[in-house]
Amino acid sequence: MLSGKSAQYKELSQFRDLKDFNNHFEQWMIDIKGKFTKSELVALKRLVRFSASIQGVCYAKIQTIVAATHEFDGVGISRSTFKRMLTKAKEVGLLIVHHTFRNGKQSHSIYVFNKYHSISVQPEPPKGEQLNQQNESINLLKTSNILNKRNGRLSTDFVSNRVPKEFTQYVQSFYHDAQTVEELFRVVSIQTRYLTYYSENDRIELALDAFKQLVRNIKMGRKVKNIFGYFWGIVSQMLDKEYLELLANSA
Repeated sequence: MLSGKSAQYKELSQFRDLKDFNNHFEQWMIDIKGKFTKSELVALKRLVRFSASIQGVCYAKIQTIVAATHEFDGVGISRSTFKRMLTKAKEVGLLIVHHTFRNGKQSHSIYVFNKYHSISVQPEPPKGEQLNQQNESINLLKTSNILNKRNGRLSTDFVSNRVPKEFTQYVQSFYHDAQTVEELFRVVSIQTRYLTYYSENDRIELALDAFKQLVRNIKMGRKVKNIFGYFWGIVSQMLDKEYLELLANSA
């Protein structure tokens, strides 16, 4: 993404207005507040304040945000604390970080808050209980042939045509409703929306690789409260790794 005037970042906002943004952020905090240290929460709340002019989008430089915590919050934080906060926020799916460029060189980043993922999944197994390695599928959601009248979920026969068939065919071996398949691919679509060098095949390959990693982690016993937030973290890490490789190759 090219660095430029703040107005061009308005389309990145996922919220109707500031109240909508604040409501979603409060819902996020109920689930993830405990993952951050006191200093990291200071960093996160300052980032939120800098995301008010364009609801949920911050285009300020790290040094500006860090300096503001010393001036106004009374508990100044370091640049490394801010970066640790960013890592955790991306892992849980709270944030997307877009890297911008000016004259071929990396400029400051754009921080975009996501809407709260309120879709629930099957509760985690009791403590110490591992997922059955013999199961051919991870039945975290109820299944049905066409429509599950109990929870109103459509089967994968009704997945939107915006989702590539290759992804649907692979995921339906593990998850059996259209909404889950669509939400998983939507995670990939959002995170690659502004990667102009990404083709549809690149998107499919990334989605499949990330989903395979999700399945592997769950089968290895990783406890996942929200598959969408967890999947978001996997995709984000893969894109970050790819970005670093691109920088290394262009050096």
